[in-house]
Amino acid sequence: MEYQAINASPWEHGSFWVAVAIVIFVVLFAKKIIGPVIAMLDARTASVQSALDEAAKLKAEAQAMLADAQARQAQAIEDAKQIIAHAEAEAARTRQAMAADAKAMTKRRERLALDRIAAAEKAALEEVRAVAIDVATAASSQLLRSGFAADGNAAMIDQAISGVPAALRQSV
Repeated sequence: MEYQAINASPWEHGSFWVAVAIVIFVVLFAKKIIGPVIAMLDARTASVQSALDEAAKLKAEAQAMLADAQARQAQAIEDAKQIIAHAEAEAARTRQAMAADAKAMTKRRERLALDRIAAAEKAALEEVRAVAIDVATAASSQLLRSGFAADGNAAMIDQAISGVPAALRQSV
């Protein structure tokens, strides 16, 4: 039987008619099926192309933003270096000014201390003078009370003079 199917004419066989039906179906409906499929593929191609264009645009924007950020970072680093240099110079100036102020303050305090010492010396000298005056007054009043004679004058004067340093040492 198989042999007969091979030798028989093709239109007598069922497979031939199935193949013809498929060819007719494809020819008749190919435009209706292929058109929407092609349109769908074109739409998909367009959306992919649009996405690629958008991605390229976003990449360019990102690169521009990166370049801008790098430039701002470089500027910020440069500004920071300038700020640090300015701060170091200001610190050096402040350090020198403070050293000069400390030196001037030390000189003022030294001058004040010397003035106080001089004032204390002056006060001590005035106190010594006052004590000497008091001692001399007391000695003279004692002389006048005890009475003195012409021959005793020289002895009393010598005694009063020799007593003055001892009196000065006792009160000071």
